Amino acid sequence: MNLALHSVSYAGVWPGQERLSLEEFIPRAAALGFKGVMLVAKRPHLSLLDYPSHLPEKRQALRALLAEHDLSVHSLAGYNDFTVGPERPDVPFWEHQIVYIAELAALARDLACPAIRIFTGYNRDGLSYDAGWTSVVTGLQEAARLAADFGVILTVQNHHDIAVDYESMYQLLSEVDHPNCRAAFDAWSPAVQGLHGDELAAAVRRMAPFTAYTTVADYVALPRYRYEPALVNYVEEPARMLGVPLGEGLIDYGTFFDTLIETGYTGTVAYEMCSSLRDGGSLDSLDAYARQFQDYMAPYVAKANAGVAAATAR
Repeated sequence: MNLALHSVSYAGVWPGQERLSLEEFIPRAAALGFKGVMLVAKRPHLSLLDYPSHLPEKRQALRALLAEHDLSVHSLAGYNDFTVGPERPDVPFWEHQIVYIAELAALARDLACPAIRIFTGYNRDGLSYDAGWTSVVTGLQEAARLAADFGVILTVQNHHDIAVDYESMYQLLSEVDHPNCRAAFDAWSPAVQGLHGDELAAAVRRMAPFTAYTTVADYVALPRYRYEPALVNYVEEPARMLGVPLGEGLIDYGTFFDTLIETGYTGTVAYEMCSSLRDGGSLDSLDAYARQFQDYMAPYVAKANAGVAAATAR
C-alpha cells in the first residue's frame, strides 16, 4: 500500500486556503515525507494548456523536478463530465471530454504515471437518467480504449450523480467492461449515504474486483437551518461538510481500511484537503493535516505490506 498527497490540497481552491504553484508543491510534498503525489490536471497546477504535447521540454523538466525530490506521480486528477451540454447538441461536448482524457493519458505516459482519476456525470434537467447513464458508459468505453494505447488506466471516482451508489458503480463498470477502466472507490459518499460498519464493509467487498485507487478526506457535518418567518420556525437544510484531520470525522475509516486490506488491496491511498478546513487553510494547517494523515495510515500500511510479504513467502 502506497501513500500520496493530492496537489489540490495546496491549490487554493477553497476560501482562505493557501495556493502553491506546482513547482512549489512538489518540494513541499517531499519535505513532508511523501514518496508519491496526485496532480490536479487543470490550472493552477498541471494544465494541458501549460504542459502541451508540442512542448515536450516542459514535461521533461517537470519529470526532472519530480526525480530530484524522489517523487512518483501515482495519478493525474482529471475533471470531466460525460453528461454536460445536452441543451446544445450542436456542440460536441461529449467528444471534448474524451479528447481531454486521451490527452491526459499521453501526459501521464510522459510522466511515468500509471493512472488518471476521472468522474461519471451529473444529473441534468432535460436529460433522462437512462440517457445520462448511456452517455457515461459509452464515454468511459471510448476513453478507456484510448487510455490503453498509452498504457494508462482510468479510475472512476464515486462522486458525481451518475453511479454514486456502490451497487450502481459496480453495475456501471460491469457494463463498461474494459480492463483499463477501474474504480477510484472512496469512503466519503458511502458515509454520506449512511454506510458504516458492516454495510461499509459490504460495499468495499463488492467493489473489490474493480478498486484500483482511493482518495481520502474526513469531515464533520455542521447542521444548517433556514428561518421561515411565516412559521416562526426553522427549516432544516443539508448540512455543511467541514474538513477535519483524518480519523476525527464522521467517516468510518477503520472499517474501510481494514476491509480494503482484507480484500488484498495494495494500491495507492491519496490524501486530499478539498474543502474548507476546521483549522483554516494556512500552510501550517495544511501541513499538519498532511502529517496526521501519514500518522493515521502508518499501521494500515504496515498491515497491508506485511500481508503482501507473507503471501510472497508462501
